[in-house]
Amino acid sequence: MSRGISIETFPDYVNVVGDCWLWRGLVDRKGYGRVTYRGRSGCQAHRVAYEMLVGPIPDGLELDHLCRVHACINPEHLEPVTQQENRRRSPLIRPSHCQRGHELTDADFLPHKGVRQCVICRRAYGAEWARQKRSRLKSAA
Repeated sequence: MSRGISIETFPDYVNVVGDCWLWRGLVDRKGYGRVTYRGRSGCQAHRVAYEMLVGPIPDGLELDHLCRVHACINPEHLEPVTQQENRRRSPLIRPSHCQRGHELTDADFLPHKGVRQCVICRRAYGAEWARQKRSRLKSAA
């Protein structure tokens, strides 16, 4: 695979299980297939499959695995969506309540971090941090 994958060699790396096309080549720690494509190593196999069989992924969008199987490269299981939509759909990072029991809503979503953070707890933490900082400044004076 040093020269990279091509449309001709792609089927050699696929194992069809039900409706999913599972990548049989190199897989990263998160379960995504990795491949050399067009001289670039480390490309995600599902993105390469989509580009080969469907077309380019629109700018600003990423592919959501509708089947929730990271190793699946079936283009019918991949939908171009925004990063925020992809994260919103993910069952792994969508808790309903924070550790202290406060309910989390879509307003608690921080797209740059890809997680939900409780607004109430975040404000309380900020207030406590500011109080401690003021206390340290007074004791240093």
